[in-house]
Amino acid sequence: MVSFDFNTYTNKFIYEQDKAKYLAQKTTIINALNTSDMAGWTKLISADTLDHITKVVQKVKENSTCLVVIGIGGSFLGSLAVNDMLKPYFKDQSFEIIYAGTTLSSKYMTELLNYLKDIDFSVNVVSKSGTTRETTITYNLIKKLLVEKYSPTELKNHIIITTDSTKGPLREEATAYQYESFNIPDDIGGRYSFLTPAHLFPLAFNYDILKFVKGYEQGKKHLDMAYEYAVTRQILYHQNKVVENFCVYEPNMSYFTEWLKQLFAETEGKDNKGILPISTIHTRDLHSLGQFIQEGHKIMFETFLKITKSNYLKYQQNDLHNINNIVLDSVIKAHYSGNVPCLIINIEELNEETIGELIYFFHLSAAFSGYLFGVNPFTQPGVEVYKNEVRKNLE
Repeated sequence: MVSFDFNTYTNKFIYEQDKAKYLAQKTTIINALNTSDMAGWTKLISADTLDHITKVVQKVKENSTCLVVIGIGGSFLGSLAVNDMLKPYFKDQSFEIIYAGTTLSSKYMTELLNYLKDIDFSVNVVSKSGTTRETTITYNLIKKLLVEKYSPTELKNHIIITTDSTKGPLREEATAYQYESFNIPDDIGGRYSFLTPAHLFPLAFNYDILKFVKGYEQGKKHLDMAYEYAVTRQILYHQNKVVENFCVYEPNMSYFTEWLKQLFAETEGKDNKGILPISTIHTRDLHSLGQFIQEGHKIMFETFLKITKSNYLKYQQNDLHNINNIVLDSVIKAHYSGNVPCLIINIEELNEETIGELIYFFHLSAAFSGYLFGVNPFTQPGVEVYKNEVRKNLE
């Protein structure tokens, strides 16, 4: 269960008359989303695709003890973020998942290859275009090891490709060698692709993906709150609050804030517009960035993600989770007194359903925000600039 408070700690910055002009645009913006050719993420995944995921997961478990997921960006980061939120801090998962491809560090890759030499593993390479440089390099290095470890017949059972349904080098490879494969639909962009095999396949090894689907569907009830969040952000932006700090108090939510940063930065950051998303992990960052937030340049507002349900670990006469949330509430009051607007999203507990619900809420909010900024929420042309420069310098 997810709930929201966008008013208590913004009420000296935002008034009802400020919201009026944006509320008048609501129907137009919802219609723009509903008629977009990139709104496939508003629909649920098919039962046939879920069944295919389940069958391939079982097949991999029969011949491997580990799955290496290779990718970068939107069609990869959501799965990594959710896996990190749900896995134990100090205990191995029942089935090992390694996420690779986000770095070109040769030290990291050398150590990864040395680790994989001694275990049976499979690879899931995820790239809609099939041409992303970091993904291609990582995949080629790991595939070389697979070729050394397994016969051509065995190799077919150790490579799973998730890519475009009809085009691109990975689709061509999957067809030529008859590898197991999944499609990323044409009407879903990478950062909006959570409810596709790009994310659900690796998550299905350790979690109940039907619960993610259920939660995602429940997220649709938050359409009005998603629009209110987008409007609140827009009003604060026009008050020169151009930085949004996503604050979490659970270390395992670190990669979720990275997912949020990509979602909003790529959606809004166009035509010299947009809010810069940053993140802090508390209580750690209260002793570093906290000073700037409290008394520095007032360019920021904050969105706090608060876990409300306790695990009842006692510390003296109190519960440690309760102490953590007392700190969170105190920080909000302190920062608000320092003229930093604060928004609160309450999450009962981190599980498959609430995460699915939360992700759909943020998908909606980001899309609405893009439209409010007057940009296309589903493109990322700026990313291609660095890719083209790298391509030019490597060729």
